[in-house]
Parts: sequence; structure tokens; C-alpha cells
Amino acid sequence: MLDLLLTRCSVPGSTQMMDLGVQCGQIAFWREHTGTHQPNSKEILDVNGKLVLPGLVEPHIHLDKALLLDRLAEDAFTLQDAIAYTADLKRTFTADDIGRRAARVIRKAVANGVSVMRCHVEIDPVIGLVSMEVMAAIKEQVKEVIDLQIVAFPQDGLFLDVRTPGLMRKAIELGADVVGGITYADRNVSGHLDFVFRLAEEYGLPVDLHVDFSDLADERAILEVVKYTKKFSLYGRVSVGHLTSLGSMNPGDAEPIAEAIADTGIHVMALPATDLYLNGRGDDHKVRRGLAPVKLLLDKGVNVIYGSNNIQNAFTPTGTADPLDIGLLLFQTCHMSSSRDSELIIEMATFRAAKALGLTNYGFRPGSSADFVICDARDSRTLLFERSARERVYKKGRLVARTDVQQTVWLGEGSGTLFAGG
Repeated sequence: MLDLLLTRCSVPGSTQMMDLGVQCGQIAFWREHTGTHQPNSKEILDVNGKLVLPGLVEPHIHLDKALLLDRLAEDAFTLQDAIAYTADLKRTFTADDIGRRAARVIRKAVANGVSVMRCHVEIDPVIGLVSMEVMAAIKEQVKEVIDLQIVAFPQDGLFLDVRTPGLMRKAIELGADVVGGITYADRNVSGHLDFVFRLAEEYGLPVDLHVDFSDLADERAILEVVKYTKKFSLYGRVSVGHLTSLGSMNPGDAEPIAEAIADTGIHVMALPATDLYLNGRGDDHKVRRGLAPVKLLLDKGVNVIYGSNNIQNAFTPTGTADPLDIGLLLFQTCHMSSSRDSELIIEMATFRAAKALGLTNYGFRPGSSADFVICDARDSRTLLFERSARERVYKKGRLVARTDVQQTVWLGEGSGTLFAGG
């Protein structure tokens, strides 16, 4: 007997409704709805044509420095300001403070349908391993609700302080899942990448880098990333965030780089909420958007996805922990417009992001973890444009979040006309 049976589920890009069976926290089957020979189940839920997606994936977020707007003495308008202001605030962080802010974001993300999240955790002599220890504890505490992947991230570089490389190694030993790096923090890019890739090789971990976060076309550390990906044979196991300099290059320069990224299987994580906020501020006309060239990369076969990056701090004043808010922003600013484009945006937050994070038990295949979300929409375009409610969110077959929307509108002064709806 099944634990849960969902019937008449809509699927992006298909007119065929599906049935979803769940047993012991796993997908038991995913098959076309026929209306006959319905299996026995402890719970049966007819979703009546609503969109059902595998759990959303947030591939790039900084939980340890989220929700800091009310602590900033002034707004940051450059990347350098954001790093400096946050570095000052970091000296006041405590384990309890980091944990409470991270928990607030995680709760919002789960309610928005996120089942897997990759978070970058800062490692440096100022904060030491406090953030790492907090996130490792949270990862264990929330594992029945959301899966966390932790990136050991040297925001201030690896070699500006002799203690940082040792702290990075200790962070891996404390349970970091991914080796992080930031190519624009150290003077010697090759030395930085050599350390990161050797550490990843030693522990058998993937690599996730902040790369070329600028609107200057001559910043091309991505070429070094390609070189090291080949050298260490980490094909398909390297991700880069930002990559905005590539968007400022002329096509003749950008196209071969995009092809090299595709050839090495490097995943590109666009971070539009941050990139649009901080880039292009030096232009007084023909203002650059400061985004990675998403369409070019897709055309060349690169796995492009997107992330929230930061939530309400110096780097990104906005943020709701809803991946689809970021998806709509990317849709608009990259001149995407078709119905297929909206499906692609949803795919970026699900299957494409799962690929980048190396998830092997994701999706609706029998045996996969029963992580899925029922949306108050019947197609991808409606879901994206309206960011429709994620009505029910399941993790390992268990309901972990529910959103019931009741809206009341009175039309006409004193008329008493009442319109109510979900």
C-alpha cells in the first residue's frame, strides 16, 4: 500500500496529466493518469490539474550574512563597499546570531518549495570556523525538511592571511561538502585556484567559485578555471557564480570562452539580484546590465542556472528566499519572452540546478527521494509570472510546509459587494 497518491498532476510542457505514488519516503511511481486501476493508498490527493514539481533547488546563497540591512550604517553601492561593510559587521557575529538569521531564511525557503540548498559559509581569521560550525549543526537539525550543501568559502582570499589555508582545511574536516574560492580576492589567481583544486582533489569534493564579478571585459579568470578543470579532470563538478565580465565582452571574445565552459561541463550560476544591483554603476549612458550572457551560454550548451546569492544585506538589499522571484528577474532582464522560456526558467530551478549540485536521487524516477511541491498554477508561465503559492511542500514524502491563501476584496464604497477567493 502507498503512503500517498497524487492524481491528475500537471507537468511543465505537457498536456498529459500524471499520477505520483509515494512509499517509505521515495517515489514509487510516476505515470500517466488513466483514471482506472487506482492503487490503494493511505492518503489520496487529487490535485485537479495543478502543477507538481520536484522540490526547488537553491544553488547559491549566503546564509551566514543574510538579513543585515538594519545593521548597516550606510548603503553599499560597489562590490568593494559591500565586502568592507560586511567585514566590519562580521566582527560582531555570534553563533546564536548566525543561526537565528539562517533559520529565518531557511523557513522562508522551505515554504517557497525549496528542498535542497547550497550555502556558502565564510572562512577567515575574523570569523574563524564559527559560521562553519553553526551551519554544520543546522544541516543536521533540518535534514528532514531540507538538504543543505555547505561550501567552505574564503571571501577575503586565501593568501592575505597565512591562517586561512589551514582554516579551509579544517572546514572540510568539519563537514563542508564543497570547496569554494573567489578569483578576484587574491593577487595570484593561479595560486588561488591551484590550492582550491588540490584541496578538492584530496577530499574528493566538487568546486564552487565566485568568478569575474565585474562589468569589465578584460577580467577573464574563467579561462584559468577552465584550465584547472581540465588539469584536475573535474568535468561536470565545477560551478562558477557571477561571471558577469563575460557579459561585457564582444561576441568574438565571449563565444570561444562560452564554448570552453561547455566543453568542460562547468555550471554557470547567474545571480541577477546582486549583479544588477552592484554592476553598471560607473556608466552614465548605455548602462551595462552586468549579467552573465545567459542566452549565449545556453546556445553554446552550458548548464546555466540562477541563485538568490544574498538576502537583504549590503550585497543585495532585496530577497525573499523564493527562487522564482530570481527566476522572473532573470527572465525579464535577459529578454526571455516565450512560453518555452518560462519553462526553461522553471527547469533551471529544478532539474538543471539538481545537475549542478550533483544530486543523484532527484526528480520523479522510482527510488528518488519524494521531494516535491504542489503549486497553485496549471502551467509554468502562470507560476513564474505570478509566483503562485506553493500550496504543499513535501520532503521525503512528508508534508513540511503548507500555504493557504485567502484574499478578500470589497468593490464599491458602501456597496457591500464581496469578492473572496484563493
